[in-house]
Amino acid sequence: MVARVAGVLDEKLAEAIANSKILVVGAGGIGCEILKNLVLTGFPQIAIIDLDTIDVSNLNRQFLFHKEHVGKSKAQVAKDSALSFNPNVNIVAHHDSVISNDYGVSYFKQFNIVMNALDNRVARNHVNRMCLAANVPLIETGTAGYAGQVELIKKGLTQCYECQPKAPQKSFPGCTIRNTPSEPIHCIVWAKHLFNQLFGEEDPDQDVSPDTADPEAAGDAGASALTSEGTATGNVERKSTRAWASDTDYDPEKLFSKLFGDDIRYLLSMENLWKKRRPPTPLTWDNLPGKDNPPTQHTGLPDQRVWTVHECAQVFADSCKVLKADLKRRPDGDHLVWDKDEKSSMDFVTACANIRAHIFNIPLKSRFEIKSMAGNIIPAIATANAIVAGLAVLRAQTLLKGNIESCTSVYLRPKVNHRGQLFVPERTLTPPKPKCYVCAPKPEVALACNLKQLTLKDLNNVFKEGLNMQAPDATVEGKGLVVLSSEPGETDHNNEKTLEEIGLNDGCALLVDDFLQNYEVRVRLQQEDDEKSWRLVTDTDTPMLGPQEDKTNGSNGAKEPKPGPSRSKEESDSDMEIVEEDDGGVTTKAPKRRRTEKSDTVVELC
Repeated sequence: MVARVAGVLDEKLAEAIANSKILVVGAGGIGCEILKNLVLTGFPQIAIIDLDTIDVSNLNRQFLFHKEHVGKSKAQVAKDSALSFNPNVNIVAHHDSVISNDYGVSYFKQFNIVMNALDNRVARNHVNRMCLAANVPLIETGTAGYAGQVELIKKGLTQCYECQPKAPQKSFPGCTIRNTPSEPIHCIVWAKHLFNQLFGEEDPDQDVSPDTADPEAAGDAGASALTSEGTATGNVERKSTRAWASDTDYDPEKLFSKLFGDDIRYLLSMENLWKKRRPPTPLTWDNLPGKDNPPTQHTGLPDQRVWTVHECAQVFADSCKVLKADLKRRPDGDHLVWDKDEKSSMDFVTACANIRAHIFNIPLKSRFEIKSMAGNIIPAIATANAIVAGLAVLRAQTLLKGNIESCTSVYLRPKVNHRGQLFVPERTLTPPKPKCYVCAPKPEVALACNLKQLTLKDLNNVFKEGLNMQAPDATVEGKGLVVLSSEPGETDHNNEKTLEEIGLNDGCALLVDDFLQNYEVRVRLQQEDDEKSWRLVTDTDTPMLGPQEDKTNGSNGAKEPKPGPSRSKEESDSDMEIVEEDDGGVTTKAPKRRRTEKSDTVVELC
């Protein structure tokens, strides 16, 4: 391998590689590339963790996997495939979650470098905290379509993964999806719901018909709904969308006339909706925009071209025929499952979303962009994964040489910038954020809530969802009284009590720790009478919003992240606990014994 070939690597680096031990978290698109690069470079000791199994949709970009591997452990198959490149490497594969108790601080301490190749925020937050606690360098990687980045996280030297608050995922009220969309994501969610109503598992909460219960519509909503001409081709009856479509034998023209003509006219009859909005424009099958347009030149990839409305209608018709045939081949009662990697499913959602967007005067998107937004999934591009993985291993080599100041973040741009750069490195390491609630010397955060309404059960959710904890324990500062315990049953009897009822008031400080993450934070309570839920405030400028009241009938949407400089992106002395007595009083009991971390012995899977 490279490290053993004289003259390729300098002697100091070759020796450092020979004595190193690397942990790779994630065996997906980037993880496979990282593992391959490490093995071919000659890294002798590698551990890889991944809980996932191989799916058919992985095969187009995760090259260590083949058709015969479908259903098997990603970590184990990645190990076996990588060993075919270099059988002299010792690879330990764990088909497991990195959040498991088996991988505590002592486990992370055995590695020289940890390399993240994850695709979800919860696991990334956890690994970030474990590396900070173990004081082990973390190389964080990620791609978003054709863009990507590699970033070093080192305790006390660089900002951590959680220094910059990440944008919360959006949810949308059902009446917005069905009646008054204003963003492309609203149309995409509607299109995915339509797929399920026609071909997938029907869900009453995913109805795509106009919502006459919309409180904003009020009055005589729908009273003047449709003319006889409008009902001739499809009729807007209040019946199952699947049943109606089946009655028409999924005729594309009739489906189109109902969904994009009759239903829109029905919406127009809800006059209150359009007093302050631009009303939608119904479409007819025989007179679609773009029908007579000459072919346009497009220099990019086919999926990056925005289709005309007429093209969308043709794709809609073709995909309906394919999906109908697929559904009819299945047993009675069975249904299709939407998959971004299945051509007809993705074509259907793209076409429907864009047609609806045109009707509501919303900009149309390319198939690639819609695939990026549908279900919060960023399409993975094999080339981008390979480039980012290569940069990550180069950064690992720089770390082993001791040149940590040179390990600045590097960004892969989708296109060459005005300076002719495809790779854009930062000039210096980005220092930690002084008020970060994770990596600051004394982490602190404010919790704004209504203490008269927020229950202890809600508080536990705040710590898990807002602070990304796994097993939070909370004590009252200065009193040593445990109000929340991660030990099952110890404080459950107080779950439905409000924070005020258990004696917590405005200005009270809680010391919250998670022994699984070796993480502690001071939480100050702030009473806000008007706060319906809760929100975390790390400083005066960046409030972290809590979950809004769930009024959605749809999935969440997220814009594709744009790579750029990191700075522009996101103690208790006692373990006493409160115990409720028969008379409602509070007493203290002996400090609870902390659970000891499991053995960090590495066991190779067969």
